[in-house]
Amino acid sequence: VDKRLKEYGPNRLREAKSKSVLLIIIDQFKSLMVLLLAAASCLSFIFGDWVEGIAILAVIIINAGIGFFMEIKAVRSMEALQKLGSVNSKVLRNSEVQEISAEEIVPGDILVLEGGDIVTADLRLFEASKLQADESSLTGESVPVSKDVEALEGEVPLAERKNMLYKGTAITRGSGKGIAVTTGMETELGEISSLVEEAEEERTPLEKRLDKLSHRLIWITLGIAVVIAVAGILSGKEMFLMIETAIALAVAAIPEGLPIVATIALARGMWRMSKRNALIRRLSAVETLGATNVIFTDKTGTLTENRLTVTQIKLDSGQINVSGEGLETSGDFNLNGNSINLEDNQILKELLETGVLCNNASLKEEGEKPVGEPLEVALLIAGAKGGIYHDDLIEELPEENEVAFDSDVKMMATFHKNNGKFRVAVKGAPESILEACSSIRTEDGKTEIQDQDREQWVNKNNEMAEDGLRIIALAAKETDSVEDEPYENLTFLGLAGMLDPPRKDVQSAIEQCHSAGIRAVMVTGDHPATARNVGRAVGLIKEDDDEAIHGSDIKEQEELSEDEKSKLLKSSIFARVSPKQKLDLINAHQENNSVVAMTGDGVNDAPALKKADIGVAMGQRGTQVAQEAADMVLTDDAFSTIVSAVEQGRIIFNNIRKFVLYLLSCNVSEIMAVSIASLINAPLPILPLQILFLNLVTDVFPALALGVGKGDKNIMSQKPRDPKESILTRNHWIAIAGYGFLITISVLVSLFVSLNWLNMGKEQAVTISFLTLAFAQLWHVFNMRDTTSGFFRNDITQNPFIWGALALCCLLLLAAVYIPGFAQILKVVDPGIKGWLLLLSMSFLPWMLGQLSKPLLAHWQK
Repeated sequence: VDKRLKEYGPNRLREAKSKSVLLIIIDQFKSLMVLLLAAASCLSFIFGDWVEGIAILAVIIINAGIGFFMEIKAVRSMEALQKLGSVNSKVLRNSEVQEISAEEIVPGDILVLEGGDIVTADLRLFEASKLQADESSLTGESVPVSKDVEALEGEVPLAERKNMLYKGTAITRGSGKGIAVTTGMETELGEISSLVEEAEEERTPLEKRLDKLSHRLIWITLGIAVVIAVAGILSGKEMFLMIETAIALAVAAIPEGLPIVATIALARGMWRMSKRNALIRRLSAVETLGATNVIFTDKTGTLTENRLTVTQIKLDSGQINVSGEGLETSGDFNLNGNSINLEDNQILKELLETGVLCNNASLKEEGEKPVGEPLEVALLIAGAKGGIYHDDLIEELPEENEVAFDSDVKMMATFHKNNGKFRVAVKGAPESILEACSSIRTEDGKTEIQDQDREQWVNKNNEMAEDGLRIIALAAKETDSVEDEPYENLTFLGLAGMLDPPRKDVQSAIEQCHSAGIRAVMVTGDHPATARNVGRAVGLIKEDDDEAIHGSDIKEQEELSEDEKSKLLKSSIFARVSPKQKLDLINAHQENNSVVAMTGDGVNDAPALKKADIGVAMGQRGTQVAQEAADMVLTDDAFSTIVSAVEQGRIIFNNIRKFVLYLLSCNVSEIMAVSIASLINAPLPILPLQILFLNLVTDVFPALALGVGKGDKNIMSQKPRDPKESILTRNHWIAIAGYGFLITISVLVSLFVSLNWLNMGKEQAVTISFLTLAFAQLWHVFNMRDTTSGFFRNDITQNPFIWGALALCCLLLLAAVYIPGFAQILKVVDPGIKGWLLLLSMSFLPWMLGQLSKPLLAHWQK
């Protein structure tokens, strides 16, 4: 393997080149804002104002530097997130099935495949049992292709190569083994990918809406800037000053940072989700998560531990209890309180052997994780407790054929050579197995099975299900040929009941869903009684609620009456549900204007995962086909992780809304202040370079801090937002105008007082109005807290980035006043003690009035 890995390289496609540092730097100079600043700089040089021209050039460089820093952070965060997901494959090495990273596969490796796996190299098959593959990604053929091992002659088109499997395709049914013939870029998929140019960067609906908002604001702002320039010139102000002011205002008012800060907020939120075991595969899923109001969840492994242990076996002779928990291979079999020796109970021995033979899992050395489905691992462990081991049994009874599990018949079979004949071992759903049996194993031998016997066993199955057990039935027969039909004339052996305890964190997660206005609905293929039992245990339904809708009762949409549709939408448990019925349930809720998240793990779940607004695949037990179809992958398979992801989705959207609201209200205050001053023929309260300085200081850092905040702790006690709701609603636009007006009034009042009451010079008065605006915008960040949060303890006051941003901005403002060269460029002077008292008191006014309005807003929103 080491030699071939060096020769052929890792089994991966050539990755798209990451965005280079140089390209990110160049991008910073491609915006309209930079063009406007460059125009202002040129005007300064034309009018002979070299200091101002150089200062504006410095602003361009500083702005580009901040933009570069933010964008490289966002780009690298997204690249790191994309590398979190890795695909594993099962290979046969050193006579053992091992699970390795797909990148480690080399030509010559033997891959072991079953339904739900993604093929990770080009393979020549040498074993195939009812094997079918979805090759639509290569051939465009949507129908799965049946595979066999026979050799083909001559030049055969790719779509007709029945004995080959190709990288990137999916196993939809059956099982098989194949030898890797090519890997990486040498595969068929690799050849195609080498012809394809680098894919376009994915843009979320949220980013598109922000971009649209930015472009609208650009033209509105340019219009306002022209009006201000004309009004100022007509009122007698210097033409160059007004043109420069108009350009500076346009630059300040255009929220160029919106898309970048949004990307950082999304990337950081996704990073938080990945730390909480939720890997987001599509960026657009983040904003949809925040609006989710229905979660369809599987039972096994999501609401339960997915640690199956055989605890009960029912034979014709009675009930046998099995001791030993989890992966322990030591335990006893007890009948009526007495320990059983397997040699004295041949039916039990045959049942355990059947469970071990009809099995694709494998137990490893002590301390190592078993490989395979939890149900199959549980059967191997039950066999090991009786001294029956898979490798030893296969040596005695070699496997000659396997009929892979089929979700339609709900059974699996294996054929084993036994004294010139073949022993057939079958396992599957009790109803299916009983239907396929013609006899039953009793202490007296084989007896013909009657309808009343089937009914009795169905009742026993229901009793075990009521105890919350997952049940599998086992059967066997002897036949002369491996070509014989496996599911005819079987002999029923008994039932094995497995306990899968509910996860400890599920009940609190479901309570959190209810308080957040989210409905949790269990959709499982298990028995209705098992589903009800687990539903009660986790708080999905009340103790006295026995309602669980059987899959057979789910009709087509057009056949449903209003009462039936209402019942369907209100039910919290659905059992024995088929993949088609999952689609119908999703459709019913979506037509009811719900945003649906759906969990899934199998190949058959892929259509439902695509249909749902948020497809959630299981990372541990989920098939790779399901993971490819999903928007989000749970690396721990836990329901509580979905709830955490929904919470993060809400927080991200709220954070983006807050910094948009903050940026625009600050920008509006600058436009209002200059506009009103121009219209009433008063001195400009803020000069062009001062506007640009504020654009770099008070806009960027607090907005960025808002974007990466941890969010309000009470966010999950609120109802989900309407998915069609804009980033900024009518109420938000009113708030922007209101906050902008409050800041403007404080700025103009401080200018009026310093000129007329304190009799200060124009330069000192403008310094005071400039600093009033700057500090008012800084304190304004505290107005971004939610109306339902506390005054002292809220998501803003508890955000360390906010305090860091405020401290940095305050230092920069002090530097602007007291560092001589800096002060001369910005045309500011020391305000003096009276000036500081005035500007600080006036700067707190918008914050205080904003805080006083919070209770009124909270009452109004109710």
